[in-house]
Amino acid sequence: MSIPKKYRPTAIVILFIVISVIILILSTKMSSDTGYPRKVILDVAAPVERLIRIPLDKTITVWNRYLFLVRLGEDNLRLKRENDQLKNQLLRYQEGYFEGLRLQKLLALKDRSDYASMTARVIGIDQKSLIKTILINKGTSHGIRNGLPVMNDQGVIGRIIETSWHVSRVLLISDGNSNIDALVQGTRVQGMLQGSGTMRCMLKYIAKTEEVKTGDLVVSSGMTEVFPKGLLLGTVIRADKKDAGLFQRIEVVPAVDFSRLEEVLVLMVTEKKK
Repeated sequence: MSIPKKYRPTAIVILFIVISVIILILSTKMSSDTGYPRKVILDVAAPVERLIRIPLDKTITVWNRYLFLVRLGEDNLRLKRENDQLKNQLLRYQEGYFEGLRLQKLLALKDRSDYASMTARVIGIDQKSLIKTILINKGTSHGIRNGLPVMNDQGVIGRIIETSWHVSRVLLISDGNSNIDALVQGTRVQGMLQGSGTMRCMLKYIAKTEEVKTGDLVVSSGMTEVFPKGLLLGTVIRADKKDAGLFQRIEVVPAVDFSRLEEVLVLMVTEKKK
């Protein structure tokens, strides 16, 4: 069977190597001396072996580098997964720590209050609609009912306006439907704090003869049964006597940042502590 022309050079080299190896083996068995045929074979076989060995060594080197890169890539993926797991674990620990701090403040407020109270978690915030409200995860099955005041360590948040068994809706003091009897803490001047529908409130019915200035604190007056006396409502940011009429235009910023609510305290105002 004839060998195609394109494969003949390769076949001749392979045949030559095979014959050289056979002769080399036979020469080794016949004599320990390096005879003339063996010398010829060594001289011819060495370059051929070198030509074969060079690409083979390069192939082995490239393969080893590939295996190294594969292992390196696997190690990087493993380290990244471990790093992500540690980051998530750290975030959980941090969240637990900050939640603990917030709950400590609520518990301290609970201890200072004369009324029984209940902590709740905020599960929904709706400040984009006309009615500014939040949802909490406590309802009638926990003793919550309409009209109860809601606050945190910063001040008054609002009051309960709707309840189900396990969820309640809280009307924020910034809502236009919110009205709270209030007074300026320093001068004891009384008025009505009304929500403006934005993140501000208006302290109404304060005569122009009364002295109210920026920075004055506004607290609940306790004139109704909803909000006990002395709860912080907000801070005066503008008092204007220039408008026509008998009363000043007084703008108040609520004490509570409604965009960052997470836990709240519901005051059971009809239940005194035992």
